[in-house]
Amino acid sequence: MTAPDALTFSLPHLDVAALSWGPPDGRLALCLHGFPDSAWGWHKLAPMLADKGFRVVAPFLRGYAPTGPAADGDYHIGALMYDALAVHRELGSPADAVLIGHDWGAFATNAIAAYPDTPFAEHISIAVPPVGAINRTRGTIARQLRMMPRQLRNSWYILFFQLPGLPERLLPRVIPRLWHDWGPAGYDTATELDEALTALPSPAHRRAAVGYYRAMVRPSRPADRYAELQKWCFELPQVPILHLQGEQDGAMQAGYCEPMLPVLEPGSRVIVIPAAGHFLQIERPQVAAEAILDYLGDRRGPR
Repeated sequence: MTAPDALTFSLPHLDVAALSWGPPDGRLALCLHGFPDSAWGWHKLAPMLADKGFRVVAPFLRGYAPTGPAADGDYHIGALMYDALAVHRELGSPADAVLIGHDWGAFATNAIAAYPDTPFAEHISIAVPPVGAINRTRGTIARQLRMMPRQLRNSWYILFFQLPGLPERLLPRVIPRLWHDWGPAGYDTATELDEALTALPSPAHRRAAVGYYRAMVRPSRPADRYAELQKWCFELPQVPILHLQGEQDGAMQAGYCEPMLPVLEPGSRVIVIPAAGHFLQIERPQVAAEAILDYLGDRRGPR
């Protein structure tokens, strides 16, 4: 497997490290990771896309080494959108670029798909469906009551991360448990788990990773530069998207995304992947690559 190139984008507000696979003149696929992960989480899927001519660029999100914690301390979804748009500009603002996001990267991807001025041609989210679509397809009260207890149990860590100080100290012990709970039984995650832990080497990095969840739950305002983008973070996508969900995802139940296709834009697809958990791009990369390439192939042509 070809080793990726290491890149650094010196943005006005943040130096962003990234990995890159594929030809420099290939169609851009900008891949945003989530928690607890890093840009290395794309190391199985990215070469498959690169073999088809894509230039895959995977940034380390703000707070994930070698990218440093954000100087402004802002970890709202609007800030992640801002970073993704800035990297896209640094790469020449290609009009045919594809945005692929997993977990927190999916939050940003779905929000950019809702943003009226998205510069990306295609938007693909993994493991976290558009919140606006979930809110419109929750179903009957009886269905919600059936799903809620399990989802609350799955989401315990979000409430835990609201505690002051303790989550940062315990994160090296919490992350292995999350990887175990979120994936299919028996899957060996040792390599990816080591890379996820390596991306959070200091208390400042661990505070940043927890800060994403605090920014989402606690009532706070994003910095002015992110405020306009933040408005779109829980809205319905205004363009077609592809959403991939692991059938055995232990963080987000697949049942939440199964009924949402009718409220998405025509041309969208929602695919639940069997025998895959939260990190389906790692657990079933071939299936994920085929789904992505098939979707992009059918979408080929004028935007």
